[in-house]
Amino acid sequence: MSKVYVIHENSEWTVHLTNRLEELGVPYEEWHLDEGTVDLSTEPPEGIFYSRMSASSHTRDHRFAAEFSAQVLAWLEAHGRTVLNGTSALKLEVSKVLQYLELNKYGVKTPKTIAAVGKQNIINAAKSFAGQSFITKHNRAGKGLGVQLFHSLEALKAYVEGPTFEEPVDGITLIQEYIQSPESYITRCEFVGGNFVYAVKVDTSEGFELCPADACQIGDLFCPVGEEVEEKPKFQIIEGFEDEILEKYQKVLAGNDIQVAGIEFIRNADGEIFTYDINTNTNYNSDAEAKAGKYGMLEVASLLKKTLEEKYATTVTA
Repeated sequence: MSKVYVIHENSEWTVHLTNRLEELGVPYEEWHLDEGTVDLSTEPPEGIFYSRMSASSHTRDHRFAAEFSAQVLAWLEAHGRTVLNGTSALKLEVSKVLQYLELNKYGVKTPKTIAAVGKQNIINAAKSFAGQSFITKHNRAGKGLGVQLFHSLEALKAYVEGPTFEEPVDGITLIQEYIQSPESYITRCEFVGGNFVYAVKVDTSEGFELCPADACQIGDLFCPVGEEVEEKPKFQIIEGFEDEILEKYQKVLAGNDIQVAGIEFIRNADGEIFTYDINTNTNYNSDAEAKAGKYGMLEVASLLKKTLEEKYATTVTA
């Protein structure tokens, strides 16, 4: 019997999807690809494959999970299997440089960014931000990796040449203009099946000074493992959110064969939108969803069920 195969390296983030698949009666199997083998002389099993591989996998001692998953996804696609968030999605997941290039291709504005390898090149790149505040972040990021805010070149030099400097896993540090918002929040737009599901407002006011792109650690904050609800909720789903940026985001996702993603942006004082992250390993906040009555993982599970039924001309019942 054909089934859904969920490719990942983090069970805590995946259980919320598998719970929904069980709720809908969808047969599934998990492929935990922190390590393993792939025999190129064999054919993959029949089924629908959905990748939730994360850019931050190396921070969980799964150093080569993303690299191995890229090979497995290529093997699946070479044999004509239906793959959701396949090789194109993973390429963007592990590179903010590629994300920004794709966003710009479709007319989406991103912060001014310079990619640098080598400590002296990081310092030299920052000279073009003279008189401005700027941030550093890792090209292969997630969890706020490498995010630091600087108001001067001297402060950057002290960091880069000091003991607290974080070396990026791929060696690439981004130097980026700091987009300051008049209000302490960023917006994340969720898409499933290429369609807009909802936008969520993420409060960044509590001790938050760094760029909201990563410093608020979106990956962890959206991890639905569970947090107590504060009087001022960290996450609020925005009812009736509309903006012309959504159409551009849909084109970016379609052009890169990405079915499931969260895209994050911030507005500056003039109301301009700057987009800084495409997260193809998207998670959802359970408290915000319960209040709004909208459920991202249910949407994902429903998409997988529908894809499985259409591909194999069958009906899945709970």
